[in-house]
Amino acid sequence: MKVALLEDDLTLAESLCGLLTKNGHQCLWSETGREFMYQVTHESFDLLIMDWQLPDADGIELLKQLRSQLTWRVPILFLTQRDTEVDIITALNAGADDYMVKPARPGELLARIQALVRRTQPDPPQEEEQHYGPFTINKKKRTITLHGEPLALTDKDFDLTVFMFENRGRLLSRKYLLERIWGVSSEINTRTVDTHVSRLRRKLGVKPENGFRIKTIYQHGYRLEEVDDSTSPESPD
Repeated sequence: MKVALLEDDLTLAESLCGLLTKNGHQCLWSETGREFMYQVTHESFDLLIMDWQLPDADGIELLKQLRSQLTWRVPILFLTQRDTEVDIITALNAGADDYMVKPARPGELLARIQALVRRTQPDPPQEEEQHYGPFTINKKKRTITLHGEPLALTDKDFDLTVFMFENRGRLLSRKYLLERIWGVSSEINTRTVDTHVSRLRRKLGVKPENGFRIKTIYQHGYRLEEVDDSTSPESPD
């Protein structure tokens, strides 16, 4: 799981990132609100952990901005020294999914993170076949059909297609797709993703008349969208 952490205390940030990394997660740390906002609006994350009191920003105001800008309902955990009932209510009403008071106990923090992910990002369907409009995905056989006709896909094409359908509506950055589908670090040339997505558009027939389109988000990545209006134009490569 990829986590973005906003914390201005270096010692605490190193401790939290160390805990997350030790338990199999990837942690990207930001010290300022400005850096954090740039990070989470240009990259894909599975969870955000935010402090309230920052040297350059107010955590509640950042939270409100995120909820108004992000199209995907990424879970947000507030981790702060503020501990009054009013503080907790304010953060939850502003869009936080959970609230913890520092210092957080490591075991409880990890358990709350897992609970948040379960609640906001349900596990992919376990049925052998999933149906998305005219598309049918069979994970066991690793096949995809369109209107009952099988599509010729490579293994990576199949994995990328399944991931995009299971995360439809979510902005997926090129770096995030490289990490999740190819299992490589973000330093690798992201043109690999562009090539595969361009090919998928043709192979899958993701276009308005089939109910879906892959929209390119400039300088960010891609989003698989359901299309209601058959007259909506398809996003260019």
